[in-house]
Amino acid sequence: MPDSNITESQLIDQFLETIQALPDMHAERNDQANEKLPGIRRCDAQIDVQIAGRSFTLLIKIQKTVYPRDVRQALWQLEQAVQISPKAQSGYESVSMLVAESISPSAKALLKDARVSYYDSSGSLFLLAPGVYLCIDKPETKILFKTVRSLFSGRCAQVLHTLLMRHQHWFKGKELAEQALVSPATASQVLTELERFDWTVSRGKGPSKERRLSEPAALLDTWVKQLALLRPALLRRYYVPFVKPEALPEHLALVFSTHEASYAISAEAAAQRYAPFLSSVSQVRTRLLVGPVADAAITALGARVVSEGANLVIIDAVLPGELILREHVGGLWLASPVQVYLDLLRGEDRAREMAEHLRKEWIGF
Repeated sequence: MPDSNITESQLIDQFLETIQALPDMHAERNDQANEKLPGIRRCDAQIDVQIAGRSFTLLIKIQKTVYPRDVRQALWQLEQAVQISPKAQSGYESVSMLVAESISPSAKALLKDARVSYYDSSGSLFLLAPGVYLCIDKPETKILFKTVRSLFSGRCAQVLHTLLMRHQHWFKGKELAEQALVSPATASQVLTELERFDWTVSRGKGPSKERRLSEPAALLDTWVKQLALLRPALLRRYYVPFVKPEALPEHLALVFSTHEASYAISAEAAAQRYAPFLSSVSQVRTRLLVGPVADAAITALGARVVSEGANLVIIDAVLPGELILREHVGGLWLASPVQVYLDLLRGEDRAREMAEHLRKEWIGF
């Protein structure tokens, strides 16, 4: 996952610059007072603040990246620092604060709920003190943005796909890698990131350790938010002549199977099989594993390339893993309900309505 080399000192300097630029704000480090705090419970930095006639001391805990899993420990450490830092050290009331290079949105929400101030290098600031409430929201830091985006693309997405479709199943790392068609290292990397978001639970230790996805809805919601940021799949639009719309899926299945072309019908045509919603579907959108056999199958269909009026849209699948978890329903290979849902959200007209219907009626989370 992406990383950076910003130091703790640089992070505190950046934080100081941010709050000193605010109106009626004066802030300065008080490291001498911080040195008096005993043992490992001491805070990482201490800053005296005066704003609009009010004074208080920020007891700061510094971390690199903060996910929901990290919040509990940070809160405990900050509570300990406040308890051993009486007002007499500076004459000001103590306020706990977490400063990090990046803080995930869900971690920020937890900190707000706990009434704990925070700052990250994007410039996001939440400052809650006696008589003071400041909240500045900025876009995610590049390191967090790249980390999250990389989870939802390529082989990492295959792991997420597997976990979502089998969210009630306990997985060992090797087993998950085999089912998702990825390396054990990739499976382990994804599981580590999901643990940081508090989206998994685990049991056992060492080689026998197993994990299960505990927050499938949160994971799927985050994937939906990432869709607009991810590069869309390459689409090829065709018109297949002499076939009625209602007969096209079965015709495609016959031709693709004859040519041993790996496919998975998705979007409206697949959603209609899982959870009927529309009175009719005029277009079939299918994922097709690219290669000579796929080209031969398209030729056998008599399909011609069109810019308008397509009744067949091909979504190129480059890796076999992109067709994992497809389901054989009524003689057709359909993409998994989760994949169909995501493809619908990239669609047009009533596709988004159909997506929500599918999620409610079939996916269930």
